[in-house]
Amino acid sequence: MSKEKLPKRKPNRMATYDYSSNGAYFITICTAARRNILCEIVGEGLCALPQVKLTKIGKIVDEAVCFIKENYDGIEVDNYVIMPNHIHLLILVNYDDNCDKTGGYGDPPLRIFDIVGRLKSFTTNEYGRVLWQRSFHDHVIRNEKDYKKIYEYISSNPSIWQKDSLYSRE
Repeated sequence: MSKEKLPKRKPNRMATYDYSSNGAYFITICTAARRNILCEIVGEGLCALPQVKLTKIGKIVDEAVCFIKENYDGIEVDNYVIMPNHIHLLILVNYDDNCDKTGGYGDPPLRIFDIVGRLKSFTTNEYGRVLWQRSFHDHVIRNEKDYKKIYEYISSNPSIWQKDSLYSRE
C-alpha cells in the first residue's frame, strides 16, 4: 500500500496541552497485536483473588517502571499494573524549582510521551523484537474524583480481566 492510500490517523494528544506540565496522567500501552506476553492472571475463581504472574518480559517491564519511579526527578508512578497484553500507569508530574526536569540529559523538560518512549524503547531492546503497539492512550486527569476512579481501576484490573475491553484468551 502506498503512503497516499494509508488511512489518516487521528491525533491522539490534545493539541494545545503542555505534556511536561505538572499534573496526573493515566497511560495505557498495549503490546503489539495485543499478544498476551507480559503476564498471566492466575487464581481466578470463586475463592481465589486473581494474581499477576509476570513472564520474563513482564519482569523487564516491571523493572523499567521502577526505574522511572527511582530515576526521574519530579516524576512519580503512583500506581500501575502489568496485564497480559497491556500496562496501565498513573503518572504524577510534579516539577518544582529544585528538580532536574530533563531526566538527566540536559534536554527540555520531559513530557509524558518522552517517558513512555523511553520505557517502550528500553523494553523493546531487551525483548529483542517488536513489543508494543505504535502509540499509547493517555488521559489527563482533571480532578480528584477522576484520579480516585482511575487509581481504583488500575488496582482492580486483574480481578476484572475477563471483562476488560482488552481481554483476549490468545
